[in-house]
Amino acid sequence: MNRISLSTPLLLSTLALSISSYADDKLPPIEDRYFGETPPGLTPKQFAPRMLSPDGLFEGGTFSPDMREFYFSRKNGKYKQRTFFVIRYENGQWGKESETDIKWPKYSKDGNMMYGGREYRVKTASGWSEPKPQGEFLKDQAHGITLADNGTYYIVFFPKEDNGKGFIGYSPLIDGKQQTPIKLGSHINTGEYIAHPHVAPDESYLMWDVERQDGYGQPDIYISFREKDGSWGPALNMGNKINTPIYEQSPQLTPDGKYLFFKRGEWTKNEDGSRKWVGKSYWVDAQVIDNLKPKK
Repeated sequence: MNRISLSTPLLLSTLALSISSYADDKLPPIEDRYFGETPPGLTPKQFAPRMLSPDGLFEGGTFSPDMREFYFSRKNGKYKQRTFFVIRYENGQWGKESETDIKWPKYSKDGNMMYGGREYRVKTASGWSEPKPQGEFLKDQAHGITLADNGTYYIVFFPKEDNGKGFIGYSPLIDGKQQTPIKLGSHINTGEYIAHPHVAPDESYLMWDVERQDGYGQPDIYISFREKDGSWGPALNMGNKINTPIYEQSPQLTPDGKYLFFKRGEWTKNEDGSRKWVGKSYWVDAQVIDNLKPKK
């Protein structure tokens, strides 16, 4: 069950740092931060920076906590297979992109630990370590993982005994060890295709995507707010500005806390009858989260 073994003290120290470690004056200036894109209001719009998507093949990406690295992918067109890239902000400007083997990374809040799926990497003097296994507690993990500041993972699991039906569970960090995952309640784990959780750094809310009867058709993005007693409140559909009859999925908050990013798309058929996913990245002002919080 020990996730990091010799590296555990390093991880614990990173988790003690909150997102406030990166004040605005430590991030790239706001005019550079989003590759020159004009920020959205309360209505989502496509995030399609020309710097990264001159031919419209950009799918979406992830910022590092200091917002000086951006990992992203492209697919379709000349990219027959999904291809992954990284671009870095150095010397006051974004540099040239380069291909990378790092896919859809997430981070500890100071950026010293990168994780994804069942593996993690730690920052080194020359970049990132080789991936290492996180531990047995993730043996049934698939389709999403997210980490709160206190070391608690929220994870989508697909145990064999559930016949492919996934659920969201959480694994708290106690005495340097991740605990056996605990399944969240049925008000969270209701519906089909439960996936892609995102927890607030302070665990004040949890977002995920799922197909439910009260939704708009395909999987939608839902949110639950933490109650004063520590329990999770009801699952709230994020509404018809976020959700549509096609797929919405993979919500994530930007490291500066200003915007919610998510993907919108659908499965299409190729000429040979096979299917492919075609999706794009969208963003919206993070105020939409506060606007959904129940007033008491």
